[in-house]
Amino acid sequence: MADRLMTGADAPAFTLKDSAGNDVSLASGDGAGTIVYFYPAASTPGCTKEACDFRDNLASFASAGYRVLGVSPDPVKKLAAFAAKEALSFPLLSDEDHAVAEAYGAWGEKKNYGKTYQGLIRSTIVVDPDGKVALAQYNVRATGHVAKLRRDLKLDA
Repeated sequence: MADRLMTGADAPAFTLKDSAGNDVSLASGDGAGTIVYFYPAASTPGCTKEACDFRDNLASFASAGYRVLGVSPDPVKKLAAFAAKEALSFPLLSDEDHAVAEAYGAWGEKKNYGKTYQGLIRSTIVVDPDGKVALAQYNVRATGHVAKLRRDLKLDA
């Protein structure tokens, strides 16, 4: 399992394809606050709930200076269908080889029904405008996570 990111660490830069096949990048110090959330699979119940929660709170994140990027190991075509079906208006990024998830500590050992395997760990990393990790949350729950993130970022004031 990759090391988890800690507050103050440099956020790994990356470029991935979005649901339309365009390159989307996160570069150190690009001047934007970014919420990078990792989810296991598009169109599954938990991931749909979480994505719709981000969609429904997008304006408040934007007004606080954050853009939202969703990252999963799904192929671009599956992300396009997911984005269209759920009217998701923020970039969904394809990390099929899970290299970005590994760099962010969001790929590792999981257990389900007594089986152990390697997979995506539902995680959210908030990157400040200088490219530093402002907040790192691992093993988050799909339901209620966005509300908790808003509280942690003090956006409910």
